[in-house]
Formats: sequence, C-alpha cells, structure tokens
Amino acid sequence: MMANEHREWGAGVFSLLSWFKQENVKKAKVMVVGAGALGNEVLKNLALFGVGNIYIVDFDTIEYSNLTRSILFRESDADKGLYKAEVAAKRIKEINKNINVQYIVGNLSSDVGLGVYKQMDVVIGCLDSRLARLQLNRQCMRAGVPWVDGGIENLNGVVKVFKRGVNCYECGLSDTAKHNLFQKMSCAGVAKRNEDAGRIPTTPVIASIIGAVQTQEAMKLLHPEELYKGELTSLCGQWFHYEGMHNNVKIYKSTAYHTDCPSHEYWKPVFKIPQLSADITVENCIAMLKDLLNVESVEINLRNDRFVDKIATRNDNQCFMPMLPESKIPDYIDSNPQLYCRLRMDLNQNTYENIDEEFPYQQLTLKEIGIPYFDVLQITTESGYFYVELTKDEAKYPFQ
Repeated sequence: MMANEHREWGAGVFSLLSWFKQENVKKAKVMVVGAGALGNEVLKNLALFGVGNIYIVDFDTIEYSNLTRSILFRESDADKGLYKAEVAAKRIKEINKNINVQYIVGNLSSDVGLGVYKQMDVVIGCLDSRLARLQLNRQCMRAGVPWVDGGIENLNGVVKVFKRGVNCYECGLSDTAKHNLFQKMSCAGVAKRNEDAGRIPTTPVIASIIGAVQTQEAMKLLHPEELYKGELTSLCGQWFHYEGMHNNVKIYKSTAYHTDCPSHEYWKPVFKIPQLSADITVENCIAMLKDLLNVESVEINLRNDRFVDKIATRNDNQCFMPMLPESKIPDYIDSNPQLYCRLRMDLNQNTYENIDEEFPYQQLTLKEIGIPYFDVLQITTESGYFYVELTKDEAKYPFQ
C-alpha cells in the first residue's frame, strides 16, 4: 500500500466499523463546554474521530496545575497565561487539520447565544460546577439539543446523557442541592467564589476514562439510525459510574423528568430576524421589534443574565456603577479593592431582569447589557410571548 493512498482522515480505519458513518461525523457540529482535564480528552478524541465542526467554550486561563492532566497544554502556555479555549482550538487543529474549530472565551450566561446551541448536533459538558451544569442544561433544553455530562474526582467519574422528554439534570438534583444552587444564583456576586472554593483532586487516568466515555456517547448520538435499530445503545436515561479505586463499574437508571421543572422550556417557534444583532442599541431593538411584530409594547426578558447598574455598600452607602451583566459581577468585585473584602450581606445590587422603554440606559447595546451574539430573545408583548433570533450575528459562526 502506498503511503499516501488514503488521504482522507480515517479512511481505511473507521470504515471497518459496521455502525460508523463517515459523512455523519464529517458534517457534525459538536460543542464542548469546558476545556480543562475532561475537555482536553474529549477534544482530542473528537479531533481523532474527524468530527467536522467543533466549538469550544471556556473562560479560564491555563495554570501550572492544569499541566498534569491536560494533554493539549504546555508549560509555555501557563507561563503566558493563555486562554484554555484558544490553545485547545489550536492544538486539536494540529492533530487534524481537516476539522473546523471555533472557540469562545467567555461564560455560558452572557457570551454564548442560544442560536449557537441550536446549530449543534450534540453538546458535551466538561464542567466542575453544578451551577454551570444547570445553566447548560437549561440552554440545551431550550434549543432541543441532547448533551453529555461528565464529572471526575479522585479515581471516580460519572457520565450522563440528557435529552429533552427523557431526563433532565435539574430534575435529578435533590431538594437541598437545588436550594443551595438557587441561593447562589440569587447572589451572583459570590457565586464564583463559592464554586471555586477548593480544587477537586483528579488524575490524568480518570480524565482519560470519563472523557473517552463522553466522546463515545456523543458519537452514538451522531448515529441516530443505528441507535434506533439497536446497533448502538445510548446512556440517555442512565447514569454510568466508574470507581477506579477498586475497579467497579455500574450503570443506574436516571430518568427524572418532572412536568413542572423550569428547565423544560422549549423555545419554539423561533423567528429569524436578519436585521437584529447584539450590537444594536436597546432603543433601536425595541422599536424594530414593535414594528416587525406589529405590537404596541415590547419587553425583553433577560432569562440568563440580569443587568446590574449599581452596587451599594450597606454600612457606609458607597455606590459603584459596574454597568455589567450579573455573571461578570464576581470579577468586578474581585478587581475592586473597596468591594473585594466585603461579605455578601454588606452589598446591595440593583438589577434589571426585564428591559422595556422605561429602561434608563436605552443607548447601551444588547451585548453591553449581557445578551450574547446570535442569541434568541424571549419577548413579552400584549399579544403574548415571542422568540426572536439575532440572525445578523450568524455570520460570526461560519459552520460548514
């Protein structure tokens, strides 16, 4: 056989698998949220499989502690404090130049629009925060996209697959866990500190095992016909648990799906509006929506990320004007010496959850108040709810 006889990625290798469809994988769109230890393994595997379109989301920078568990990072990356998402995108492109890779350095709340989720075939969560998992679950449910969750600690790991109508991450949480999460959500100024309070001990071995199972489950979801025919079996509705200390593997049933769960919103139908972008001002957006929807009143509901214009200290009534989405308030507090040492009960923040013509900052853009590019807005009018897409932003995400 000539060395260059098979130039297409995976030719003569994956074609030997009875269930594998090269075209399905080549045209697939997969988002990986979190580019740490698990994310590194998942991204490496997706690149090796030849998944055509990979999207990476992570807000964090590379630290030396990441190097023991992250195959895509180097010491020089930590020296420079480079972003995980950017470096991971570069390295998997080096593994397989045929794939289309994009990334967002940011958080789920104010930097990843629902329109991006709607483009995906599957989302893979490589997160170490329950709060982030809850946010990811809600976005995937709204978009109607299945997602694969993975978690690791010490030599233990779990994988779950969530799909609308079958099971739900939020429904599987205990009442205590939900209470603690919603307390954090109601005070975003300290949520990040609570979630980052301590590092979780993990090993490269458990990251490799769980990342491999996550990728395997994602690949199955890219082969729906084979799943339907029973050639493959998904973990959807199940919970895969690996305990490495004594080599135990168990699979549990996990089909919690309560009718009153707020995570089950399905944002449909979505109206595509080519004129709308996150770069438009609030004033112009409201005027345009009133005209296009033929309504008298428009209220934009900030369902993911409230807008914070003021923070006041209770004891001495100092006032600060962050003018930021709530998800960015923790970093604002941490960077302000006058606020950093304050406890949660010492601070009051003024927030806006619904934006209408009475909103005092009409000249701010949608992006500035926390609405990401290519998002879907939930609009309340006198005629009911509408879901409208910032379709002009689609050009920022040129998937194949």
